[in-house]
Amino acid sequence: MTEIESLEEFDRAVERASGNRRSMSGWQVQDVDLTGRDDVLTDLDPHGALFLGCTISDPVAERLRAGGALVFPAVPDVPFDPWRAQLYTPAELYAGLDDGYDHTLDARVYAWSRRAATGHDLRRMLAKSLHDQSIDDALEELTHGRRLVGVMGGHALARDDAAYAGAARFAHRLAGAGLTVATGGGPGAMEAANLGARLAGEDAKVLEEVLTTIAAHPAFHEDVTAWADSALGAVEELDDSGLSLGIPTWHYGHEPPNPFSSAVAKYFRNAIREDVLLEVSRAGIVFLPGAAGTVQEIFQAACTNYYAAEAEVRTMVFVGEDYWTRVLPVWPLVDVLTVGRPFASRTLLVDDLTQALALLVEE
Repeated sequence: MTEIESLEEFDRAVERASGNRRSMSGWQVQDVDLTGRDDVLTDLDPHGALFLGCTISDPVAERLRAGGALVFPAVPDVPFDPWRAQLYTPAELYAGLDDGYDHTLDARVYAWSRRAATGHDLRRMLAKSLHDQSIDDALEELTHGRRLVGVMGGHALARDDAAYAGAARFAHRLAGAGLTVATGGGPGAMEAANLGARLAGEDAKVLEEVLTTIAAHPAFHEDVTAWADSALGAVEELDDSGLSLGIPTWHYGHEPPNPFSSAVAKYFRNAIREDVLLEVSRAGIVFLPGAAGTVQEIFQAACTNYYAAEAEVRTMVFVGEDYWTRVLPVWPLVDVLTVGRPFASRTLLVDDLTQALALLVEE
């Protein structure tokens, strides 16, 4: 199989094609504008090729189909690209922010998804499914060969809270050790972790300056536009480590994605998104104080660990003894589940982030 996701990759594949057949067999061409390549496409044998959402003239598309290629056209009348070959960036999701958050791609897609949730429109359902499958593919490419640590925590943590700064410093050190930090991509503790990881290549002093700047707009629900704009501006001229991954969902449209991820794998289906987030966090999962969403992730991860072979167990680190034993006492139940199971020694309750850092970097 030859996966082709840009015009440059297509041209290189054409150069490599040799022999009398000049075959495209095994080519998977995704979301590429092939305008101007009619002669090349006509010259090659299309049998066994796959074209997903590419821009191709109608006559050439018919010739490709007749020659044995599968050609899936673009999906019309949707505000997103279901066949996209790359993950999102915060700049892409927040394009249009100058006119207010409601004008951004992120807000427009959420509004469309709410309309799509009514009735039984198979076209809309198909578009969402194709999109999420494309995000799966792009995410697999991004995470291949990386060690990812998941950081879970509440969305309500404000930027001017000491715990927010602590989470950012923690993720800054995790990413500084070469780990990619994955979060649910939302505000609060998730945003703090994405911020610290994004700035892993910058000095700790720079992180502190950014924390001071964004504290002027502590919570998204007060003014989403100002909240997002202050964050984008604070890191605009700073290096991006590429070690900050957000995996949010349009299911929670009232929560905008945080602007500090290096890449954003945004899904329509929350159940898929939750499973993917835990799946990619193979180097461990940290649970900061949170509410129902974090508790859901805890027991989803615990269930996976309960049935996993020892080699597949993910380290689970709960941060905050009082919180997880008294405020939201999930630790006693998780602790009981570990008895006699391979993940007993890999499920830990600590009281500060320094302990959690030592455990994960040692992994």
